[in-house]
Amino acid sequence: MRGALIVVAWASVVLGCVGVFLPFLPTTPFLLLSASIFARTSPRFETWLLSHPTWGKPIEAWRRNRAIPLKGKLAAITSMGLSFGIVLWVAAPSLLVTSVLGSVVMSCALFVVTRPSA
Repeated sequence: MRGALIVVAWASVVLGCVGVFLPFLPTTPFLLLSASIFARTSPRFETWLLSHPTWGKPIEAWRRNRAIPLKGKLAAITSMGLSFGIVLWVAAPSLLVTSVLGSVVMSCALFVVTRPSA
């Protein structure tokens, strides 16, 4: 079971890395999931992730205060807005799909904005 969890955690790290380049794939939740799994299965991998120069500080901020750095908030809100705009422009979805997607994006944005800044 431990081995399977480590595989899931590394898959989550990979998806998080891909999410840096694809705005519709969220980076942070995948890295938080990886950190959580590594905390239970591999102290070595958890230490690696927490000491990573890019990802370590935001993960620590989340663990300490459930906080999102201001730079991360701006990036998240911007990428959500751009992704929503691209979907509207390229796919021209129905009013129902637009409403549902818009509600999901707004809910996620509201969650991000209401978290404390690290």
